[in-house]
Amino acid sequence: MIDMAFLTTTVNGLGDMGTSLSIASIGSAIGTGIAGMAAIGSWKKMILSGEKAATAMLIFVGAPLSQVFYGLILKNAIADANLAADSYPWQLIMGIAAGAAMAGSAIFQGKVGARACDAIAAGANDTAKYIMIIGIVETVALFVMIFSMTGLPTG
Repeated sequence: MIDMAFLTTTVNGLGDMGTSLSIASIGSAIGTGIAGMAAIGSWKKMILSGEKAATAMLIFVGAPLSQVFYGLILKNAIADANLAADSYPWQLIMGIAAGAAMAGSAIFQGKVGARACDAIAAGANDTAKYIMIIGIVETVALFVMIFSMTGLPTG
């Protein structure tokens, strides 16, 4: 009889296989797209009315990109926890749920940014307040990342 033990491989540290990063990135793409389209429309409105296009709108377009970094940090933290292979389903669930929450934050940042662009084009130029609202929405993704990381077992 041949010993087949050499065919068995145990892999640790697979983590969530990039699901948190991937899903958060999808949300960032959607959020930046929403805010970007609004910024272009707002610039068009401002230029056609003889106003200078407000470059501050780029802040709102770029805000949802931070969730990509949060997804990357969480993905690496889950992989670095080097958990046993029997916990992979739970790691995947954690990555999917956290990634979806971060994606939601990014999408709504894009929607808030779109409204901010529209408000600026209409003459309500209170950029600092709009950035504060973007920051509040951002906090959701930051909390998800931190709380997910604190829930990981340590060696």
